[in-house]
Amino acid sequence: MAAQNGKDLLVKVDMNGTGLFTTVAGLRATRISFNAETVDVTSLESAGGWRELLGGAGVKTASISGSGVFKDEDTDARMREVFFDGENPDCQIIIPDFAVIEGAFQVSSIEYAGSHNGEATYELSLASAGALSFVAL
Repeated sequence: MAAQNGKDLLVKVDMNGTGLFTTVAGLRATRISFNAETVDVTSLESAGGWRELLGGAGVKTASISGSGVFKDEDTDARMREVFFDGENPDCQIIIPDFAVIEGAFQVSSIEYAGSHNGEATYELSLASAGALSFVAL
């Protein structure tokens, strides 16, 4: 895979529950992280005293974070609505020339900031709220 523009990594949210995905506007930096908990099954009989892990066990999670500036009233309002209403809408994460990840996410935090001589900014964190699909591009 060739080098990619960071701005091409997109976070999209379902705007109304019908699969109408719109890019969350104003994001300047975006990050996605996949994690899997391990389940340690090491015992006195483990070969050479090495740790043993149970395959296929543990909880898988994905988290998305982004920061940026306010640019689009509709997506800003949608993300606030998702947070305050406790919704878990479907989201798409587009990783250019790699994959589209889609599934339910919960807004785990929204932070707003600004200085008197700068733009208003926000930071957004999303946590997976169910199984995710991974479609290679």
